[in-house]
Amino acid sequence: MLMALAMLTASAARAQSLTIALASMPTAVDPHFHNLVPNNAIAAHVFDRLVHQDERQRLIPGLAEAWRPVSDTEWEFRLRRGVVFHDGAPLEAEDVAATLRRVPAVPNSPGPFTQFTRSIAAVEVIDPLTLRIRTRSPAPLLPIDLSVIPIIPRRFEGAATSAFANGSAMVGSGPFRFESFVPGERVTLLRNDAYWDGRPPWARVTLRIVPNDSTRAASLLAGDVDAVEAVPLTQLAALRRRPDLRLWRAVSNRVMFLSFDTHRDLTPFAAERGGRPLATNPLRDRRVRLAISKAINRPLIVERLMENEAIAAGGLLAEGFFGASPRLAPEPFDPDGARHLLREAGWPQGFQLTLHGPNDRFPNDERILQAVAQMLARIGIEARAEAMPFNLLLARGGPPDHAFSALLLGWGSNTGEVSSPLRGLLATPDRQTGMGVANRGRYSNAALDALLSRALGTVAEDERRQLLEQASEVAIGDHAIVPVLYQVNIWATRRGLTYAARADEWTLAQFFTPDP
Repeated sequence: MLMALAMLTASAARAQSLTIALASMPTAVDPHFHNLVPNNAIAAHVFDRLVHQDERQRLIPGLAEAWRPVSDTEWEFRLRRGVVFHDGAPLEAEDVAATLRRVPAVPNSPGPFTQFTRSIAAVEVIDPLTLRIRTRSPAPLLPIDLSVIPIIPRRFEGAATSAFANGSAMVGSGPFRFESFVPGERVTLLRNDAYWDGRPPWARVTLRIVPNDSTRAASLLAGDVDAVEAVPLTQLAALRRRPDLRLWRAVSNRVMFLSFDTHRDLTPFAAERGGRPLATNPLRDRRVRLAISKAINRPLIVERLMENEAIAAGGLLAEGFFGASPRLAPEPFDPDGARHLLREAGWPQGFQLTLHGPNDRFPNDERILQAVAQMLARIGIEARAEAMPFNLLLARGGPPDHAFSALLLGWGSNTGEVSSPLRGLLATPDRQTGMGVANRGRYSNAALDALLSRALGTVAEDERRQLLEQASEVAIGDHAIVPVLYQVNIWATRRGLTYAARADEWTLAQFFTPDP
């Protein structure tokens, strides 16, 4: 009898717990330190936002039950009544104000959230549940931007990043309470029974950090975890054959692309064939960047490396996202045209170039990097691929002291709009305004900046969409970056679990639901 009771107790405990294998290493748990998908997804378990996004990145009420423009430069947000933080303190408008003050004050951020708060001129607390936000100019994207900012209690406004890392400041109003974080290993969470949007289905959640693709897939196949994100494409066939597993897909808001050092007269990882130093930086020439784009056989990469679980990219976001231009088709594979452009640009013999990129961040990132290097070699650019862990890549290559010449990277749109990569990747860098915070090549184009500025201040949705499309076309027409592919996000779960697959790649425990 005791043995049977113990078995029932263990079974009940397992039914109340969820273990997920994550693919990417978070760089911080401070919710405002580094705007990065794995960081943001972990934060979304513990901290809530004023405005939420559904799985297709459409806006829905969050901590704010309603919002409205009061004038062209003022928005009012009405908070939910009865929301409490994990320590029992009530959520009030002053907590939101304190959060918005903290975002630009976080020191040494490698990827700040300031691009989402740059338009804010002042925050006025009207009453405990109402605040008004005044902007410097018309800011129609403010509700979208605030859907990216986690709200913290006011008493942690001055908290150091280390206070979040040790757990003392990890107090939010989200669906789960923070228990522990072991860097490189796991995050453990406990259910918030008082969550305003309903009691989550899991009493305990363990987020295991498993960057190795084979190990992550094996952990699901062996039953050691209940779900995995970023299903490795090399294991896709094996997972499909298992009747006890399920796959969940969504077209991603992420584009994989090549970024170039277009700012400096000399660039560190390019040389003449034979290794002699260059007199100029070839990557500053639009024709060279176009030649590189023409050298890439995107359909082949999608078919051979991505198992057709990706889409060849011509723009900054896939079709269907707001502001994605339908006129930006993938650059056709044209090696003869690429060689002609190199000759025209004054590089008939080509040159040497090192391509850097991650080996543990995106699906098949290192293999894509190697494939692109081989394709460039066929047009006369003697390219070498050098992959490294993503954290090391970030540490070495952050603006303004960018250390690379050409990078394979990915950008996911936090907002589901083309405004996100335009602001973050391609706008002329300006830390005070939050523009170009991830513009690693220091690209600058006055025409692009002007179109983007107009779009960000345009309230009429159709007009804003057209301006964003135009800005995208200017950027891609100048080959500021070279898009390679749009990801398809894939999760796998054991049978009996359902997941609402998300465009934003976020793996959120509250949206894994057991079958009835």
